[in-house]
Amino acid sequence: MRRGTPEVLVATLIVLLLGSYVFYTQRVVTSLRGAAERSSRMYSRVYRALSDTSEGAAFQALFEISADIRQQGVPLILTDSTGAPVFHANLPFDRGDSVADRDPRIRAYVRALDRQNVPVDEAWGQVHYGNTPLVYWLRIIPPLQAVTALLLLLAGFYIIRTRSDAAREHLWAGMARESAHQLGTPLSSIGGWIELLEERGQHDPGALAMAAHMRADVDRLDRVAHRFERIGREPRRDSLDLREIVDRVAAYFRARVPTLANSIAIDVEQAAAPLHVMGDAVLLEWALEVLVKNAVDAMAGRGGRITLSTARLPEGAARIRVADDGPGIPRELRDKVFDPGFSTKRAGWGIGLSLAKRIVEENHGGRLALVPADRGATFDVIIE
Repeated sequence: MRRGTPEVLVATLIVLLLGSYVFYTQRVVTSLRGAAERSSRMYSRVYRALSDTSEGAAFQALFEISADIRQQGVPLILTDSTGAPVFHANLPFDRGDSVADRDPRIRAYVRALDRQNVPVDEAWGQVHYGNTPLVYWLRIIPPLQAVTALLLLLAGFYIIRTRSDAAREHLWAGMARESAHQLGTPLSSIGGWIELLEERGQHDPGALAMAAHMRADVDRLDRVAHRFERIGREPRRDSLDLREIVDRVAAYFRARVPTLANSIAIDVEQAAAPLHVMGDAVLLEWALEVLVKNAVDAMAGRGGRITLSTARLPEGAARIRVADDGPGIPRELRDKVFDPGFSTKRAGWGIGLSLAKRIVEENHGGRLALVPADRGATFDVIIE
């Protein structure tokens, strides 16, 4: 989500909530004022009819009161003792020229009104009435406002959480880049000492071999430092051949895994054609090394085989598979392996797999999954 989007969402919800509340209360006030005015007018007409002794005054007053009742907007149907409609007001449909007691729509509407309110019994029949628009909105608007307030509360919690996560990630990114910066000076110094060792060991094959291994490790540390510098930055989008990344990772671990007691073999099975994808070679290599390192740690003290394979899937995506024949991952823990802080190793920090998943999925739009296997653990890196 873009920066500022949660705040805009919350501001919009607040405006909608306040706007609907003001509009709704104004409508209620207007409706109540109209009802008070009509009641006052009816009382005035009743008083006038009682004080007027002329012929027809009472009938005229009743006629005017009937008109006022219609203006109130209350759906109303009067039925006689047999249940036949004899009078109606404010129907939601046009009755046209049909006779009231024969119109099936009116009889159906009587049942609808009875579902809204219990009819009033009179000596001559029943009064069936419904709800005014004011009552309808009194039932609808408050729940809508409650839902809006709940969404506002959830949005507030979301903002607090995302801002907290962003601040924590910013802190970790800053620490990672600072660590990479601090590593630069001793690495440069060690590189100088290796050059001096190479000059003085021109006639000592053992010293030259030792210097070569030391330089390889220094180069490795230098690449790791550059990786930490990339944390928190936008990933690069270069054209890569995943087979080359697999070859580099396999070569690196072959030189460092046990080959005598409890030996670990690393095999590579490459696709026949290049597997070109757009991505960041440094980050993808980092994610792949995490998977291989976990496999090596799982087989420590027992030995085994790790297979790195590449393939082009039928839907066009490229896949890197890292499979080992170690003890595997217990079924009850398979859903937790990518959770930050989760580790089955006593000295593990539990950030390797979560970091690899973030590199593959967030930085490259791919998918990192633990797939079922008959033996050991198998991870698939799939990138479009």
